This record gives sequence, structure tokens and C-alpha cells, in this order.
Amino acid sequence: MKIVITAALLAVLCQTSVAAPADEQAQKAIGKRVFDQWCAGCHAAGPRMPGTASLAAKYGDSMPAALEERDNLNPALVRHFVRNGVLVMPPFRKTEITDAELDALGAYLTRTPPR
Repeated sequence: MKIVITAALLAVLCQTSVAAPADEQAQKAIGKRVFDQWCAGCHAAGPRMPGTASLAAKYGDSMPAALEERDNLNPALVRHFVRNGVLVMPPFRKTEITDAELDALGAYLTRTPPR
């Protein structure tokens, strides 16, 4: 009996460890679509992006201005600015960006800094 339970537990753990990266990739793919639809027009890399220009003026060379290039964003910070807005950036309602899409956007924009 103990062997059967151990084998079943091992099978569940193996499935979880294999499924997690696929789920994470799917979440980030959704986040990328949300970014492209709602954020890229102001916050992508490149000239004439008002959000990127504003962040460049604020932070100078101390960090990248384009959101996709930053490594200091986390889901809670992304959620705060999306839902509350800042300066000329409007808040986005749940009818525009759902909570699930906002979670995906936070996952997409969260980067682990290189070591």
C-alpha cells in the first residue's frame, strides 16, 4: 500500500513539474498580447512612445525606459499602475483589461535580473 501511495504521489509531482512551465509560458503569451494591445502604443521601445519618453525623463540612464526591457517590475506594481493610472496614463477598467489578463500582463513584464 505504501508503495502505491508513493508511486501515485511521485506521478502527481512529475505532472505538476512538467505542466508548470507550459502554464507559465501560456500566461506570458497572454500577457504579451495584452501588452501589445493596450500598452505598446505608449510603453514599447522606440521613438515617439510617450510613456517610454516620460520614464526616460524620470529615470535617465539609471534604468531602461521601455517596460519590456525593465527587470524591476513585479505583478503588484503592474496591477497598481494599470488599475490606478499615473500622471497622464489613465486607469484601465476591468471591462478593458480583466483581472486574469492583468495577472498575465504582470507575469509577462516580470523579469528576473541577470546575475
